[in-house]
Amino acid sequence: MRKWLRAALGALALLGIAAGPGHAEDKTIRMGTMSWEDLTPITGITKKVLEDAGYTVEVTSFSEWGIAYAALTKGDTQIMVSQTDYVAHDYWNRNKNRLEKLSPVSHGLYQGIAVPKYVPIDSLEQLNEVADKLGNKIIGIEPGAGLMRDTANAVSAYGLKLQLVEGSTAGMTAALKSAVDRQDWIAVTLWEPSWMSQKFDVKYLKDPKGVFPPPQTYYWIGQKGFSEKYPHAREVIASVYVPLAEITAINAAVKDGKTMDEAIADWIKSHADLIKRWENIKKG
Repeated sequence: MRKWLRAALGALALLGIAAGPGHAEDKTIRMGTMSWEDLTPITGITKKVLEDAGYTVEVTSFSEWGIAYAALTKGDTQIMVSQTDYVAHDYWNRNKNRLEKLSPVSHGLYQGIAVPKYVPIDSLEQLNEVADKLGNKIIGIEPGAGLMRDTANAVSAYGLKLQLVEGSTAGMTAALKSAVDRQDWIAVTLWEPSWMSQKFDVKYLKDPKGVFPPPQTYYWIGQKGFSEKYPHAREVIASVYVPLAEITAINAAVKDGKTMDEAIADWIKSHADLIKRWENIKKG
């Protein structure tokens, strides 16, 4: 009997040693983010919610999808926000066996060619008719961006006579502002959510051939096994959902002079009721 009792107690002790670490979540999470205006607010809000739930969150910012996905698969980071269907589909598809989707966090990302509303066209099919008035060009952003790839495909699909001009987001923004201030005609590559869509009275040209992707969903993704290793953190992350209009509003506040941290803090303060509902999960 004593031998059996000693053996049982020993087994329980070993079980406790084995089970203890497995059931205790690490309270530090390494979060990656792209340094873009649609992803930064989502990252900041989720970081704050996780910190309120008792986690320490270390954020690393990237400027290219390839580097961000490499960091995630190698373990330099553990989670990040990504669109997986179109914008970053190639990277997701290439690495998905080593990753997992944690939860959707927003929806509606759209990218296309836009013109000021005073320009009397409504479709990509009409661009050639007014090419001269548009300076025979479409003002683009950074080369290599998914939006530039899709726009180049649209130029080909519609047989457009306009040149897609590579540049930068800042350069495109300056060109759009200058044109609107003077009521000039201009065509630009643009996306939603963007403070520019709120600041400038623009419209996206219809895409009857469906060259540009439909509205896309943002997901929190993580290393494979993250949900099992961090079950409570995963529930906290899944409680967060940020509509596109709120992302746009946060970026508009930044454009008006606030820091991103200040804009996020103000958003959280003004959405106290929503945050309180998330508390039900955070305390689970």
